[in-house]
Amino acid sequence: MAIDQIEREVVIEAPVDRVWSLVTEFAFGLPGGELAKHDLREGAVFVAQYPEVGRFPLRIEKIEPARALSYRWASAFPGEEPRAGNSTLIEFTLTRTGKSTRLHVVESGFASLDAPDAIRNKAFDDNTSGWRKELDTLKQRAETQLSRR
Repeated sequence: MAIDQIEREVVIEAPVDRVWSLVTEFAFGLPGGELAKHDLREGAVFVAQYPEVGRFPLRIEKIEPARALSYRWASAFPGEEPRAGNSTLIEFTLTRTGKSTRLHVVESGFASLDAPDAIRNKAFDDNTSGWRKELDTLKQRAETQLSRR
């Protein structure tokens, strides 16, 4: 059976707008203030810069501020623009739960990558550990910065 998706969920003790700001900062590899300088709309291709792994073109599939963001990226094919066969779909959904935010993330499409099993499995394993780290970091940043206010 092919491995196709990674799914994670975390409850963050911070308001939705704060979590949204950090999600978009993470997704696009930009500090929050830089986002306004870019055309972030459905269908737009954007090159995100991640200090630890490099530059990746992303294609925005859906963007609903403070609610949902999805994009395609070709993490197993660095530098390539996302297309059928080389990209996975990342979907963020934010839900207000009282004073907290539930952040649900799904990355899917590993089984349909046009690559040998070893490359698909490595992409899946790398991204599985990456999502654990990234969501822990995002949660910590949101809650720590909120408690300092």
